[in-house]
Amino acid sequence: MSTINYVSKETLEKMKEELNELRTRGRAEIAHAIAEAREKGDLKENAEYDAAKEAQGMHEARIAQLEGAVANARILDAKDVDTSKVSVLSKVKLTNLKTKKTVEYHLVSEKEADLKLGKISVNSPIGKGLLGKAPGETAEIEVPAGILQFRVESISI
Repeated sequence: MSTINYVSKETLEKMKEELNELRTRGRAEIAHAIAEAREKGDLKENAEYDAAKEAQGMHEARIAQLEGAVANARILDAKDVDTSKVSVLSKVKLTNLKTKKTVEYHLVSEKEADLKLGKISVNSPIGKGLLGKAPGETAEIEVPAGILQFRVESISI
């Protein structure tokens, strides 16, 4: 089952570049490593050959994963985002009702998520719990540490 992968145009371009790199230079490097290992003798007892073949398998798996992600990618443009409710690409200012601390998150796709930059995936527990909420609404979100309550203060792009 394939899922739609919402990404920005920049992220889609990065994914396509990585895929092209893996298909061309990456495959050539792996083929070269396999050929070198093959020259070193008996393949049954050749650890280098086994390692090169394993690397090839992981490499091909990454290519397949990226191909699927690119095929299911849908580009989202910030100008199309509705700021009346939380959605993908929204920047949301929240207040934790227990600690009274204010945090700001940017909801993005899984491929773009980076907590250090304040970007959380819409598929994360917090992201899922915030989707569809309007300013002033409270979201009760179940996380591994318990239940968090956030009040949506504002939504922007």
